[in-house]
This record gives sequence, structure tokens and C-alpha cells, in this order.
Amino acid sequence: MTKLVFIRHGQSEWNLKNLFTGWVDVDLSEKGVEEAKEAGRKLKESGIQFDQAYTSVLTRAIKTLHYALEGCGQLWIPETKTWRLNERHYGALQGKNKAKAAEKYGDEQVHIWRRSYDVLPPLLSADDEGSAAKDRRYADLDPRAIPGGENLKVTLERVIPFWEDEIAPKLLDGKNVIIAAHGNSLRALTKYIEGISDADIMNVEMTTGQPVVYDLDEKLNIVNKTKL
Repeated sequence: MTKLVFIRHGQSEWNLKNLFTGWVDVDLSEKGVEEAKEAGRKLKESGIQFDQAYTSVLTRAIKTLHYALEGCGQLWIPETKTWRLNERHYGALQGKNKAKAAEKYGDEQVHIWRRSYDVLPPLLSADDEGSAAKDRRYADLDPRAIPGGENLKVTLERVIPFWEDEIAPKLLDGKNVIIAAHGNSLRALTKYIEGISDADIMNVEMTTGQPVVYDLDEKLNIVNKTKL
């Protein structure tokens, strides 16, 4: 039985401040560090032996992975970082306080931007301050691949090719995989592997720092799902 583990990064400094984060590279809060370390302790207790790790190119996910792997004595395993596992890009909402955004645009509109499957937030252009087009970690990407904002549908469309090309082959080869990423990139993967509908995925929450363990058969069907 192959093991697949998802961990949403620990609480970030902007989670703590109730700000839209997206692709902005913010660090873990003190609580977030402890959540990541606790994930490592739980993984150690589980006895899972990993063969491959994946994470995004954002600090909060990378550090969560490292704290978790250190906690279970597996910091040495191969690790791949990819922008395709980044958080959903919140466009022009990034850096804005969620409560203040609701005051400005209305609770209903902000709720739609946050929870709708296929409605885009206000977009950033490549020339706007804070655009990922100016970040050197994305310098090798086709500029057309760098979003100005995303919904969950678009996030899924960029995550799934990486799943199909990189992650699924490892699992099919019997390798145990751990992915430390973000609430929405992991919700996209959850939707895909569990076959969750567009409507129902909006009610799925990923708890910060909590390992979610899947037991998969040889065809990657889910045999069991456990939250540690």
C-alpha cells in the first residue's frame, strides 16, 4: 500500500494578520513553526517512511516541509520545489485585510471571490507592484504562465499536470510521497484524487499543519484516509 501525505503549511504571519496572501512570500508565525514541528512528531509516531517530498517555491511551505521532515528524522529525502504547488494567486487582493476588503466590496462579493470555484478575483497586471512577473524565481517561465489572479479552477489546471507528470508516477512505482503546500493547491489535489464536485470542494477545509494520510492501491484508488 502506497502512502501519500498532504500538509498545509503552518500558520503564516499573514494568516495571523487576516491578510490575503496568495503568491506573496511570507514566513511562518511562531504558532506556524510549532504546528509544523508537531506535524513532524505525528509523522514520526505514524512510522511512515518517505521516498520523495514535494513543496512550492514559497517559504512558508518549504519551512513546513523541513520542520516536519526533521521531526520524523527524514530531512535527507529527495525534495522537489515547484511553482505549480504555490497557493492560489489572489490577484489585486493580495496584501489586503480580508475584513477591510469586505467593508469595501461587500461581504457577498468577497465571499464569492474567496469561495467560488470559477470566479476570478480582481487581477494584477505584469507591471503592477507585487506582480510575480518581477520575481526571479519565476524568471524561466513563459510570462503567459504567470497569473495575475486565480480561482480554484485555474489553480487545479496548473497543479494537475505536475501531479500527472511527476507525483503520480512516483506513487505508481510504490514510492511514499509527502507534499507540503497550501490550502488551495492541496484542495485542488484533494478534489482531483477524491473526485469531489465543483460545488462540494468549496466546503473542504485544509487545517494548517495537519498531516492528511492517504493509503492508495496499485491504481491510486483511495483505500483509506486519515488525519493525524
